[in-house]
Amino acid sequence: MTSALLNEDQQALVEATLDFTREHLAPRALEWDRDEHFPVDVLRKAAALGLGGIYVREESGGSGLNRSDGVLVFETLASGCPSIAGYLSIHNMAAWMIDHYADDSQRERWLPRLCTMDDLASYCLAEPGAGSDAAALTTRAVRDGDGWVLTGVKQFVSGAGASRLYVVLARTGGAGADGVSAFVVDRDDPNLSFGRPERKMGWNAQPTRQVVLNGVRLPADRLLGREGQGFRIAMHGLDSGRLGIAACSLGGARSALDRSLAHLADREAFGQRLLDAQALRFRLADMATELTAAWALVQQAAQALDRGDPQAPYLCAMAKRFATDTGYSVADRALQLHGGYGYLNEYGIEKIVRDLRVHQILEGTNEIMRVIVARGMTEAFG
Repeated sequence: MTSALLNEDQQALVEATLDFTREHLAPRALEWDRDEHFPVDVLRKAAALGLGGIYVREESGGSGLNRSDGVLVFETLASGCPSIAGYLSIHNMAAWMIDHYADDSQRERWLPRLCTMDDLASYCLAEPGAGSDAAALTTRAVRDGDGWVLTGVKQFVSGAGASRLYVVLARTGGAGADGVSAFVVDRDDPNLSFGRPERKMGWNAQPTRQVVLNGVRLPADRLLGREGQGFRIAMHGLDSGRLGIAACSLGGARSALDRSLAHLADREAFGQRLLDAQALRFRLADMATELTAAWALVQQAAQALDRGDPQAPYLCAMAKRFATDTGYSVADRALQLHGGYGYLNEYGIEKIVRDLRVHQILEGTNEIMRVIVARGMTEAFG
């Protein structure tokens, strides 16, 4: 981030988050990755700083921050561990959906414990046969008296098994987006179960599992928003989630770049510091320039979302595509600049590369981001 462009409150927010990141995330990130450990205790320490309900209104127990502030938080957290920062982005996305679309009774029931992270939240949209085409999901919710019965399987759910609450998208009507509704499912609801933990390339510090709904019976008050509003809820939430993941990519990549600078300053070849080689300086300059450009686009999209700009979904898609591609590319080049050391686990670069790779896939693949952007450009032409 460019600190000179931040206001006083934002600078204080970044400094507090950076202190937390340096104390609680960075020192143990490699250990968590190796052991596939989900540090729930550390998440609750983050919540004590207000990071469990970043976008949740203050009267519901949240911090009431806007997206322009939130992306600074996720970027800073990701400099210590992109995996944990990524989960916090997802938890906050789910909490915002509940805060924005729930009624007063639902907010009072769920949000205080989500904001303290005594309860964790996950988001259930993708399915084994419906990933990018979210409107084609097949999980069904059928009316049963005053309630609902949900049947289906959700795929790639971050935090599954550890989370208490699941925002689940299910089909309550006909085909297409208008037939989708959103529900809040509790981990203890009968007939809810979880698949085996997935073995992944990265993001090992958080669990990823299927969520299996085998006739999960829910009372009427578990419907989030109105019937048929689920797809809209999902897309509005994803605008924010895409910015969070974009910011996580920038934070991880910035850490990789900083490590590269230190490594090149410390290493010599052919009688000079590697940092003094012009060809390597040019690489560093390109990496810094690309990250700064991506940061500017993420901030532009966040500000558009904050003010309710109708172009915000397209800008969020642009920012997610560009920042996650740029972040991964910068991290990969940082590994190359480390030579053989970059391939060693103890230097932390290869973990950043592995963690950032999935950012080009989740919250909508970058191919789908291009579809969204192109649609925004061409819809005036029919």
